[in-house]
Amino acid sequence: MRQAGRSLPEYREVREGIGMLESCLRPDLAAEITLQPVRRHGVDAAIFFSDIVVPLKLAGVDVEIASGVGPVMDRPYRTAADIDELVSRDLDEAALAPITEAVHRTVSELSDGAASTPLIGFGGAPFTLAAYLVEGRPSRDHLAARTLMHADPETWQRLTTWTADLTGRFLRAQVLAGASAVQLFDSWAGSLSLADYVTHVAPSSTRALRHVADLRTPDDAGVPGIHFGTATGHLLPALRDVLVDAGVTHRTVGVDYRTPLDEAAGRLGDDVPLQGNIDPALLGAPWPALEAHVRDVVERGRTAPAHVVNLGHGVPPTTDPTVLTRVVELVHSL
Repeated sequence: MRQAGRSLPEYREVREGIGMLESCLRPDLAAEITLQPVRRHGVDAAIFFSDIVVPLKLAGVDVEIASGVGPVMDRPYRTAADIDELVSRDLDEAALAPITEAVHRTVSELSDGAASTPLIGFGGAPFTLAAYLVEGRPSRDHLAARTLMHADPETWQRLTTWTADLTGRFLRAQVLAGASAVQLFDSWAGSLSLADYVTHVAPSSTRALRHVADLRTPDDAGVPGIHFGTATGHLLPALRDVLVDAGVTHRTVGVDYRTPLDEAAGRLGDDVPLQGNIDPALLGAPWPALEAHVRDVVERGRTAPAHVVNLGHGVPPTTDPTVLTRVVELVHSL
């Protein structure tokens, strides 16, 4: 997960006195933080260190990461006039330069030596970006965002089309700079009903992923796409359908810790690889409990055609790094 580094003492050291968004926008620092979990844990891929709201910042939205709170906008954006102001802003190549440079640096480091470790690009899904903008800050139920999508569907569509293009350009820049795959991360989609997701959200996520669907890897294959959301057990087939509709040829659905992988595989069919879904809470449990859980996750994952073993959400900052290393070693032994 993209937060893999935050439990590391070396992460805290390099970020001392430096804000989250500044860390994401300094290419040397973003590359270093991306690489730290690879060096420490020996994982099979890196995921680009960034934040969901970075594209908003690059497009000129006044957003900051408040300690203990999360992304906070200068104000909520809830009216048609507010959205008109937002969609007049663009995310051009010059604004994306720090991201491109950070990915170049990271890929260069990951390719150094006999074996190359792939980099997974990262972007926040259009709904999650839109929800932050409408709410103005993190929210448990996203009432304002859900109200807007029904009260003024046209304005909602203009907003999510704009956030889709922001995320799409953000992901495309990472792939063109050397990322081998992309992950679309929808933090808040779980607050939606299936009907609302399909009608008001899926089209924008599809639009975002279309920005990379035409790109090719060095072996002339399509860029793999991972679609992940939290509390989205009821949406898993819809997450898959977004990948299909976007034209992503190599598709993986991320599953959070709430849904057992064999259940997810049953809902998605025999042609969809899964990613997930070790419960982050068990990283603080005694090793026998964690080991049994990891083995259970791997065994349930065998019901899918392929399985990317990962956490079912982010790494708690209090996690003992040696535990993560031990989990990686266990999974490799299996």
